[in-house]
Amino acid sequence: MDIEKSDWINGFIGVAIFSASLPATRIAVADFDPVFLTVTRATIAGLLAIALLVIIPQKRPAKDDLFSLFIVSIGVVIGFPLLTALALQHITSAHSVVFIGLLPLATAIFGVFRADDNPRPAFWLFAVSGSALVAGFALTQDLTTSWLGDLFMFAAIIACGLGYAEGGKLSRTLGGWQVISWALVFSLPIMLPLAIYFAPTSFANIRPPAWIALGYVSLFSMLIGFVFWYRGLAQGGVATVGQLQLIQPFLGLALSAILLNEVVTMTMGIICIAVIFCVAGAKKFAK
Repeated sequence: MDIEKSDWINGFIGVAIFSASLPATRIAVADFDPVFLTVTRATIAGLLAIALLVIIPQKRPAKDDLFSLFIVSIGVVIGFPLLTALALQHITSAHSVVFIGLLPLATAIFGVFRADDNPRPAFWLFAVSGSALVAGFALTQDLTTSWLGDLFMFAAIIACGLGYAEGGKLSRTLGGWQVISWALVFSLPIMLPLAIYFAPTSFANIRPPAWIALGYVSLFSMLIGFVFWYRGLAQGGVATVGQLQLIQPFLGLALSAILLNEVVTMTMGIICIAVIFCVAGAKKFAK
């Protein structure tokens, strides 16, 4: 397969998987504590990562890779899942997925500093325009009862953008699934004890949808999605392929409406369609 097509195919698959993460998290936090949900999804994914590394033996990361793996762990294993889980206690899934539109810009900025990306000036015009559309929409909403949720979401975007850029850079030498697997394994000695500590005294009141959501964010959001995503970032560049995240709100809004019966306004749809054009423009001028 042509490398230029392969990077965008891998990136899109990753985005499609991630698009269900926030709706699934919203379902899960209805029954699970956000901290327990965060450490448990990382624990489950970490155990699966160990199995994967045993079945398919890989060389251990070099000492120079440890700091990058630490950043990946803080950004996407701990930071983003925890902050979004906290946010979704205050805002709807439909509202939160719109903030994901800020991720491409955050990822591109960190990509310049951490992954040595150097997009053309016109790229930034489209990247900023896409993010501005999303941010502008957020600012027009009634934030009087959800300012804390929005604050958590903005913090989550920063953590995730850094984790994406660092993971994309490291994937060039370690490989996509290897990076997320090693990051999960390194986090496991902390996540596993915390999962046991924060476990509820009884699981009797946990409904089936919450268990299904926990399974999804553990297996797909925490592991499988990154296999495709980091591979795409490594192949096509962090800033370039990262612009695909602008499509994630569109997919997430659709899932929020289908799974959670949340209201998706026409304005939300128009904004999401507009940012798709920004993705196309950013791709054209990325290199």
